[in-house]
Amino acid sequence: MSDSYKTVRSEADAEYIIKKSRFIGHIRPVATQSEALDFIAAVSKKYWDATHNVYAYILRENGVKRFSDDGEPQGTAGIPVLDVLEKSGVTDCAVVVTRYFGGIMLGAGGLVRAYSHSASIALEAGGIVTRALCNSYTVNCDYGFYGKLNSLIPENGGIIDDAVFEDCVKISFHIPVILAGRFIEVLTDVSNGKVSAEKTGEFFADADI
Repeated sequence: MSDSYKTVRSEADAEYIIKKSRFIGHIRPVATQSEALDFIAAVSKKYWDATHNVYAYILRENGVKRFSDDGEPQGTAGIPVLDVLEKSGVTDCAVVVTRYFGGIMLGAGGLVRAYSHSASIALEAGGIVTRALCNSYTVNCDYGFYGKLNSLIPENGGIIDDAVFEDCVKISFHIPVILAGRFIEVLTDVSNGKVSAEKTGEFFADADI
C-alpha cells in the first residue's frame, strides 16, 4: 500500500441549477464501504423527495469502486460522478448528487455534464488533501535544547502534537515516513548524539509533501 494518498479534506455540499433542475453535490471522506453506504443512506433519507440520489465512491481498501445511476439513463449519472473522483486522484471518499427535476429534459449529454459538474463543485467545496503515512515519536530533552527542538521539528516537516514540562521536556510529534530518516540524522547531528527520538507508532495524517 502506498505511503501517501489524496482524499477529500472534509464533508461539504455544493448546489447547481440548470434548466430548472436543482443538483446538490454532497461529499464526505470515508474509510470503509460501511461508512460510504451509511453516508449514501443518510443523504437519501434527508432528500427522500428528490427525483434521484446518484452516488459514487472509491476506497483504498481492496480498490473498491462503486456507483449508481439511481434511475437516470444508464451511463449518464453514476459513471460521470465516479469519473470526476478518478481523474482528481482522490480515494476514500463518497459523493452523492441529489437531483430535483425541473420539468425540462437535459438529454444524455446534458445529464453527463450536469452530474460531472455537480461532483466537481462538491469536490472543490470539500477540498483535496494529501494524507501521508507518518511515524510518531517522543523526545526527552532538557530545557536548554527545547527551543531548538521546537523549531527543528516543523522545519523538517514534522508536526508537534504535545509537550509536557516536568524535570525535562517530553515532546510528542509525528512526521511523514519519507522525511523521518533525514530528521533523525539532523537531530543526532544538532544534539551531538545526546538527544534521540523514540518511535511510538505510525498512522496516516494530513501532510504537505
